[in-house]
Amino acid sequence: MSRYSGLELSPATIRNVMSDLEELGLVSSPHTSAGRIPTPRGYRLFVDTMLTVEAPIDAEAVARQVQNTLQAGEPQQRVVAAAASVLSNLSQFAGVVLTPRRSHVFKQIEFMRLSDKRILLIIVTPEGDVQNRMLATPRDYSPSQLTEASNYINAHFAGLSFDEVRRRLRDEIDQLRGDMTTLMHAAVTASTEVPDTEDTVLISGERNLLEVADLSSDMARLRKLFDVFDQKTGLLQLLDVSSHAQGVQIFIGGESTLVPIEEMSVVTAPYEVNGKIVGTLGVIGPTRMAYNRVIPIVDITARLLSLTLSQQ
Repeated sequence: MSRYSGLELSPATIRNVMSDLEELGLVSSPHTSAGRIPTPRGYRLFVDTMLTVEAPIDAEAVARQVQNTLQAGEPQQRVVAAAASVLSNLSQFAGVVLTPRRSHVFKQIEFMRLSDKRILLIIVTPEGDVQNRMLATPRDYSPSQLTEASNYINAHFAGLSFDEVRRRLRDEIDQLRGDMTTLMHAAVTASTEVPDTEDTVLISGERNLLEVADLSSDMARLRKLFDVFDQKTGLLQLLDVSSHAQGVQIFIGGESTLVPIEEMSVVTAPYEVNGKIVGTLGVIGPTRMAYNRVIPIVDITARLLSLTLSQQ
């Protein structure tokens, strides 16, 4: 360092400076004969006070790749999964996305007769997500009756939660025919009781981290890393915290229980639909990642994902 840094400092001065940094908890030595490496506190100081984030040289290429991958008009889940893949490909680490929370309100519903006593309920949410439910009814309904029921619900209850629809149906039961009430109650029950089995956290590129020596050189650390991916609980908590903040956030391992591995960092940003934050995305990599490169990738992807979903 004395010879090549251009600082014109003697080896003794550099040793004294490194010793001072170690006393401050900013660097540490893995073992006696090793050099010093930054601690989580050291990385935090660097990120907060010294990091200069500039648009990457290939910013237009990054934006173009994201736009080419995130196609408006595709199902929402497919677009979100594509975002995780883009983050992984561009960063060469792991991309992660917290999917939009399922809306508890509906924009429109439709009943479709499948066979005797079997009806398909189609629900469209304000975000454009389409959900299907199978209804088993005690009697058969004609197409005209199903159209009448869906028109009534759309005209009187669109924009409400199904719990609110249930309450209002109780209040208006005297105004509705018995067969319509039965059908509407079946729709409300199916909409609120069917569990959401889709993953809320999507991860792409986990294998990229096998190429990162800081994370893969120790078997116990590697096992812990893939436990994080398998269980997803910690990632879900971290991404949920990120969704309540504006802009890019950096979580550095060792300084937060949300990042269980000291050698791992997560760079996140929220994304929106029509101006409302609905989820979070990010990159998982080593604490020694090139933050000035990863931060713009996360930021650009979040902005373009927001634009794509808002055009659905």
